[in-house]
Amino acid sequence: MKKFKKIAASLLAVVMAFTVTACGSGAKTEADSAASGKTYKIAVIKQLDHASLDEIANAITAELDSVATMNGVTIQYEVYSGQNDQSTLKQIADQAVADGVDAIIPIATLAAQVATVSAKDTKTPVIFAAISDPVTAELTGIDYVTGTSDALNTPYILDMMFAQNPDIQTVGLLYSLSESNSATPIAEAKAYLDAKGIAYSEQTANTNDEVVLAASSLVAEGVDAIFTPTDNVIMAAELAIYQTLAEAGIPHYAGADSFVRNGAFATCGVNYTALGTTTADLAFQAITGGMASMEDYYLMDGGIITVNTETAAAMNADYSVFSTMGELVEVTTTEE
Repeated sequence: MKKFKKIAASLLAVVMAFTVTACGSGAKTEADSAASGKTYKIAVIKQLDHASLDEIANAITAELDSVATMNGVTIQYEVYSGQNDQSTLKQIADQAVADGVDAIIPIATLAAQVATVSAKDTKTPVIFAAISDPVTAELTGIDYVTGTSDALNTPYILDMMFAQNPDIQTVGLLYSLSESNSATPIAEAKAYLDAKGIAYSEQTANTNDEVVLAASSLVAEGVDAIFTPTDNVIMAAELAIYQTLAEAGIPHYAGADSFVRNGAFATCGVNYTALGTTTADLAFQAITGGMASMEDYYLMDGGIITVNTETAAAMNADYSVFSTMGELVEVTTTEE
């Protein structure tokens, strides 16, 4: 049976103050007292470089600095990128274990799977970040592994799609077959669309060039909207496709706000800065207090709707309906 705890972003400070530092009351936990004055080494391993994973990594390192100061310890960390290559990720994780790090924080599914294998013999704590489906990724039930999940509420994003345009006839599904975390939300999307009697067209891609071709194919087919889950391959190419989709008047609904900041139309999901902060707090708890009492994973609460106002304007799309569906955040396109 899977074991997880749901953490609301708005309650993050309260939850982690109680479980990790109790800083709100000025008290220290037993783990904190034992940790005081020590030095810890942590490897932060991004699966690849793109806006979402960079945001998470930055939040992790900022929080590691903060908890180190609050608890009178030194935390030495290095941030690595595996460039979405399994062999590179394995080399990084194996070297981290050989260097005797106190914990590994892998960001995204493949990085977490590789780090879990590398740490198997030493039981080095692995605290993953942003795993959409930890169960399918086989990252649960392992005593040295925990972390945060950004599981997507696929039906809700599709509800947004049809609330904005009830006349949609065909939906494009754009994703990568190499991203295991895309499998469940794509299956959920198909079930949702089948139940509504809405046609859909699938295009898959594994490289930036393939993503561009796949997006162009969906434009040529005349789909009315496109859905992409929290897919790292598509995210890495969002800047290369968003203008093409906007010019065609096709709204791109995606699985993370980083897509939207890179030009996609809208999403409803988690705050990745809050997710990174929680992940770092869990890592500190693991290395100072052990993992016996920790859950298989911690599910971050969503409910934040992010809309790219520039993309909306380019498509002349009215997104006012979203204001009744959740907390609405308006952004513009950046290349970060």
